[in-house]
Amino acid sequence: MADLKALAARIMERSLELGALQFGEFTLTSGAKSRYYFDGRVLTLDPEGADLVSEAFLAMAVEAGARGVGGPTVAAVPIAGALALRSWQAGTPMDGYFVRDEVKGHGARKQVEGPIKPGVKVAVFDDTVSTGGSLLGAIDAIVAFGCEVATVLCVLDRHQGGSDEVRRRGLPFRALLEADSDGNVAVSQTL
Repeated sequence: MADLKALAARIMERSLELGALQFGEFTLTSGAKSRYYFDGRVLTLDPEGADLVSEAFLAMAVEAGARGVGGPTVAAVPIAGALALRSWQAGTPMDGYFVRDEVKGHGARKQVEGPIKPGVKVAVFDDTVSTGGSLLGAIDAIVAFGCEVATVLCVLDRHQGGSDEVRRRGLPFRALLEADSDGNVAVSQTL
């Protein structure tokens, strides 16, 4: 079994090394001010970062009984690819998927992309959870597609309501890193 605390600690270190996690004064998409900024794509598109996140997420997905792994575009796409590959290599193959913001207007007109099939238990994840808008939309879409959500995961929980809403819906939620209201980021206490 993976040592999730050790993986999360290295993910934190790697995020700092890459500049994926920065401290200072930032204005977020919402217009809110923040003492830190986390760009999960810098981490998950880095070879070591992808390896670390996929190892941690695979352990949590297997523990939850998931057979599929994915989340919202764009952030979940590199994680889903790395995780699907790692699951195959580990002998616990899981189909990757991603959820578009809306149904594609051409071709097969799909919102859920990938080899995932209805009826499968899935892990839904995102790199960062703030208010949870994109993550909750992905959860709604994968449930409407016919899958059962076994667990919800993220690299960094900003504790701005998204994880609370996931739990309110009765879904298990786990984060590798978490931030407090003062902008301090640390390994999640719930690992």
